[in-house]
Amino acid sequence: MRSSGLKVFAPATVSNVTCGFDSLGFAIHQPGDEVVVRKSANRGLQITKITGDGGKLSSDPNLNTAGISALKMLSHIGEHDVGIEMELHKRMPFGSGLGSSGASAVAGVFAVNELLGRPLERRDLLPFAIEAERIACGSAHADNVAPCLLGGFQLIRDHATADITRLPLPSGLHVIVLHPNIEVLTSESRAILSTTVPLSDASKQAANLGAFVAACFRSDLDLLHRSMVDYLIEPQRAHLIPHFRQLQQIALEEGAIGCSISGSGPSIFALCHNSNEAERIGEHFTRLYTDDGIEHTLYVSAINQSGVTLY
Repeated sequence: MRSSGLKVFAPATVSNVTCGFDSLGFAIHQPGDEVVVRKSANRGLQITKITGDGGKLSSDPNLNTAGISALKMLSHIGEHDVGIEMELHKRMPFGSGLGSSGASAVAGVFAVNELLGRPLERRDLLPFAIEAERIACGSAHADNVAPCLLGGFQLIRDHATADITRLPLPSGLHVIVLHPNIEVLTSESRAILSTTVPLSDASKQAANLGAFVAACFRSDLDLLHRSMVDYLIEPQRAHLIPHFRQLQQIALEEGAIGCSISGSGPSIFALCHNSNEAERIGEHFTRLYTDDGIEHTLYVSAINQSGVTLY
């Protein structure tokens, strides 16, 4: 009888986090992607089933981030003859700014590593997920795949060497993510960015990122709030998101620590002191979009400290 397979879940992530373009990211609990893998008598990796993608994704493992990351890992450990069947179940929207391609990449490589008895440590899987992102998105960035794989809040010093640091955060923090049902591809969202920025803005952004890291280690939520200002990227992308400035103003007036664009958008996140604050701000967000007839999905979550997990 055919095995039901080994199942893993890889969570969505919020990246950039205002002042940390391509260098900050954290994981949330929902949504995410599911991958199922099982041993096969046929040599090589095959993606036998994809659901939830609306027919958009390729079943060729060389063209799918779940397959790419797994293939890179198999090549690294010299497993050229093993037979593996993989299913990918997309549980999150495309072009959402929540790390959809990264979640698939992490789920794929993590699942295959588990299936083979963990020949590599979890952290050692990161370069393969980064490479899958590079092939899929055109840039090797780890601000989605690092928190997806390892959980928590991650600072990426260097993508090429996977030089990352986990940042501490006070317990109890919650995040709301509002996803308008429109798609903004990372490649397109990056294409609108200016390749040069004013020196004064770069200086202020660097100061905010330094203050953000200090605030995390000191559990200084007031400093964290003051540092969560984006001088570089948010002003260039805000027009992509319906009512962004109004939503941001609502969140900050209601006491949120910070509010900005999640990744390349169009999702909006607000970091909150607790679940009650998050629920209250989420109600305001939902009311605004509902009144304007904008289809949307709202997620409320604590910071996911575990990252990708076995079911």
